[in-house]
This record gives sequence, C-alpha cells and structure tokens, in this order.
Amino acid sequence: MRPPYRNALFASLILVICAGVLWAAYDWFQGRYLRAFSEHTAVFSGDALQLPAALSGPGPIRLVHFWDPACPCNVGNQQHLGELIEQYAPQGVEFYALQKPGSHGQLPDNLRHMKNLDALPGADQIPASPAVGIWDRTGKLAYFGPYSEGLTCNASNSFIEPILKALGTGRELNATHTLAVGCYCSWPKDL
Repeated sequence: MRPPYRNALFASLILVICAGVLWAAYDWFQGRYLRAFSEHTAVFSGDALQLPAALSGPGPIRLVHFWDPACPCNVGNQQHLGELIEQYAPQGVEFYALQKPGSHGQLPDNLRHMKNLDALPGADQIPASPAVGIWDRTGKLAYFGPYSEGLTCNASNSFIEPILKALGTGRELNATHTLAVGCYCSWPKDL
C-alpha cells in the first residue's frame, strides 16, 4: 500500500499536467480562431450598382451577397445567410453571390446553391464586404449595405429581415446609403 503523501503527490502531478494541457489547448485555440475585433466604419452607397441585363427589370426579389473569401468577417454572417435562404427562398426570393474579383475560395456547403454572378455593374465601387444588395420586384435597388452592425450577424441584429418582410408585402423602400460600424474588409482591388 502506498503512503498517503505519495497518493497526494501523484494526484497533484496529474492535476498540474491536465492544467498544462488545457492551457496549451486554450492558447492554441485563441491564437488560431480568435481575432481581435477592431471596429471599422464603412459608408455604403449603392448609387452605381445595377443588376446584370439578364436579371434586371421586373421579377422576384433578388438578394446579392458580396463576399471576399480572405475576409475573416464573412464567418460572422454565413450561418445567418443560410437561415435567410431557408426562410425566404421558398417565398420566391432569389439569392446570388458575387465574389471579390481576383480572390479565390468557395462558399460553405450551406450557401453553395446560391447562384454565382461573375460581375455586377458598379460592384467595383462598393467600399467593403461582407455586404448585401436587395432589389425589389420592379428591379429597383431597395437596400445596399451591411448585414448588421457589430462583429456578428443574426436575426436579432440584422437589417435584412425587416427589408425582406417589407418588400414581401409590396412596400417600396430606398435604403441604398448606409453608414455602419462593424467587421468589414476592404473591397476595392489593391492598387
């Protein structure tokens, strides 16, 4: 039989090793997945945005998701965008994605059935991503701006649900100029 102090020493050693492993795992996770959030102010103006000729004019409500695969801010809205698709696609809203020119990457599986656009007239003038443009049933731009303010986006802080609900009831909207503070990445090509 072991003396009692050996059992206590063995238990303490196991506890120290477990604490060290947990600290190392926490430090690795924090360094790999957590980024400091610095608020950026972006002025979104949709004056130059137009749908491509094949999509313009009367039709369904059309939502265009502007995204950059290299932007860590996309992670904060992708789950919410998937929920929007589940809720509004059955109501006839069409979802499109426009990837930042010159970037490489793929949307997550839950967003891959969005229709990809190769180009959008005026998209070279948008200030930041992630962003969204929503055209009403007449083909007029009703909203251009961010999904929300802050680090992440969900149904409780999103600008998109109220816009889609209003357009779904036939209300006319003009919210194409937005000033927002949140997690955004520069869209224009680096010069």
